[in-house]
Amino acid sequence: MKMLRVKKNFRPISTSDGDEIFRNGIFEFNISKIIKHIHGNPHQFKVEHVAIKIFRSFEPSGLDESTIVSADLAKPIILAEIAPGRMNVIDGNHRVEKAFRNKVDLLPAYTLYVNDHINILTSVEAYKEYVSYWNSKTSGR
Repeated sequence: MKMLRVKKNFRPISTSDGDEIFRNGIFEFNISKIIKHIHGNPHQFKVEHVAIKIFRSFEPSGLDESTIVSADLAKPIILAEIAPGRMNVIDGNHRVEKAFRNKVDLLPAYTLYVNDHINILTSVEAYKEYVSYWNSKTSGR
């Protein structure tokens, strides 16, 4: 896996009122803009079916129970390559939990690799930290 370079002209994605944001430490992904990007590029993003057991790595203590119950399992989850070869759910944790409870093994998903989602970070600071984090995971590989 190759290392990333900080682009001096990086412009963070803007956020609008009502945008859904996924926070993972300093990294913030604008889910609303990612979904718009996916739907605007259907040739690039294909729905695949993924095994949920790989992505349910925590107890759902922070998830809203009513959202779990009403989750639409037909709506694709979004996976992002957070580190080289490591995918995380950035949209759809409630769907993963509902699938787990209902013994559903596979869910539809969109997979975003680093070059698909790095430009949709919400701040320059997060972008630079992400590049540094990514590169720390590539050394020694």
